[in-house]
Amino acid sequence: MPKAVFYFDFASPNAYLSHRVIPGIEARTGVKFEYIPVLLGGLFKLTGNQAPMTAFAGIRNKLAYEARETERFVARHKLTAYRMNPHFPVNTLRLMRGAIAARQLGVFEPYVETAFKAMWEDGQKMDDPAVMAEVLAKAGLDAQALMAKAEEPEVKQGLLNNTEAACDAGAFGIPTFAVDGEIWFGKDRLREVEEAIAGV
Repeated sequence: MPKAVFYFDFASPNAYLSHRVIPGIEARTGVKFEYIPVLLGGLFKLTGNQAPMTAFAGIRNKLAYEARETERFVARHKLTAYRMNPHFPVNTLRLMRGAIAARQLGVFEPYVETAFKAMWEDGQKMDDPAVMAEVLAKAGLDAQALMAKAEEPEVKQGLLNNTEAACDAGAFGIPTFAVDGEIWFGKDRLREVEEAIAGV
């Protein structure tokens, strides 16, 4: 079976949209994606990249087109729960370290689902530690244990290592996908990612 990888950061709305589409790809292909948490800001620093809002700010029509593409993607996949976070951009450093901690504590999948939902459906300000703790606790997760572990040097280094490894693999932004080492960038490439997994 091919190895499928999803490099993500909760800061990215396109990562959320991809997260919502990936289960369908997994069901159709029988291949489960490996989710790898990375820090988007760190990836930008490593590659010299910038957020689209900054990079395309001076290009007429570009950001409007990107917004329209998102609307089409949401409509195509019937992602009616999606809402732009009113606090965007949100600093997700603690949240991403929490993902590393969640994997070590055996609660990675519910943590990822909770964080993506809070960010891109419920509009939560997830860079506020009190908000983060409340959201995690309401989801039945041990917020205190997760947030404490997220501060451990091993966890911090783990996120850094993931980010550097993503860069070394060819990533320059989020979402990035890899199938047996071949990478694709952006939610609009998920059809090609699925074809690669299926061997089309």
